[in-house]
Amino acid sequence: MRSDVVFPSAGLKLAGHLYRPDGVPQGAIVVGHPGGGVKEQAAGLYARRLAERGFVTLTFDAAYQGESEGEPRGLEDPGQRVEDLKAAVSFLGSLDGVDPDRIGVLGICASGGYALAAAATDPRIRAVATVSAVDISRQFRLGADGGQDPAVVRGLLAAAAEARGTGVERFPLFPATEEEARAGGPHVHEGWEYYCTPRARHPRSAKSLTWSSVDRIAGFDAFSSLGLVAPRPVLLIAGRAAVTSWMSVEAYQKAYGDKELVWVEGASHVDLYDRDEYVTPAVEKLSGFFGARSGM
Repeated sequence: MRSDVVFPSAGLKLAGHLYRPDGVPQGAIVVGHPGGGVKEQAAGLYARRLAERGFVTLTFDAAYQGESEGEPRGLEDPGQRVEDLKAAVSFLGSLDGVDPDRIGVLGICASGGYALAAAATDPRIRAVATVSAVDISRQFRLGADGGQDPAVVRGLLAAAAEARGTGVERFPLFPATEEEARAGGPHVHEGWEYYCTPRARHPRSAKSLTWSSVDRIAGFDAFSSLGLVAPRPVLLIAGRAAVTSWMSVEAYQKAYGDKELVWVEGASHVDLYDRDEYVTPAVEKLSGFFGARSGM
C-alpha cells in the first residue's frame, strides 16, 4: 500500500511516501506535514487513513528536512515549502492511475498555511483543506494565541541578524525538559510531548531551526492571497480547545466562495495530530470533502 518515492522541487530531491488504495481511486491528495515534523508522523497517519478511504495520497519531507535534500539542514523556508507542495502536485499528476484534474492538498499545522498559499497561485489544486492550520509567520509574530508581545519577534530578528556574523547556526524548537515545557503553558507542553517523547518522537523530526529561517518566516503571509482560491473549495478543521484556532477563523474570514470551518469538540491543536477520537471525525470530514463536495 505504501511505497518510497523521490521527486524534484526547485532542484532538490524530496523523499516521500506514496499510498495507493485498493481499487479505483477517488482522487489524489498531497498531505503536508507540520512545522518540525516528518512524513512518518501526523502527515503519514492522515495519508494512510485517506488512502484507506479510496484516495492516492502523497506525503513527503520538506526540503532541508527529514530525508529530503537541502543545506543547511533545518532551514524552514516558507517560499520553498510552498514550492514543495506544488512539486508534489506535479509528481502526483504524472503517475499512472491519477487524474491530474482531481488533485487536492491537505496541510497540517504550518503546512495548512503553506497549502492555502500554494492553492492561491496554483489552479491545479482543485480543493484545499487544513487541520490545525497555522500561518507560521503569524505564530512567530503574534504567538500561538495571537497575544504575544511584539518585542518577542523583534528580539528573534535581532538574534538572527547577529547570528549571521557569529557562526551560531540554529536555535531549539522545544524546551529541554518536561518541567520547562510545562512552565511554557499547555500549548508548549503538548508540542514537547508529541515531538520529544515516545508518543510520536522520530529521529529525523526537527528539534531546532536555523537562524536563517527567522527572517524568511517573519516576512511571509500565508493568507495574503486567499481570495484567489475561489471558486475552488476550502475546508478548515480546528480543535475547539486549540489555542491556534484563531488562525483558522482568520483564514475562513479571508476566503471567498465555497468555504467551511469545522470544529472538533474537545480537541487541542496537537490532539488532531494523532488522537484517534479526534483524528477519526477529521478524516471522515476530509474524505467527504475531497470525494464529493470538491468534485474530485
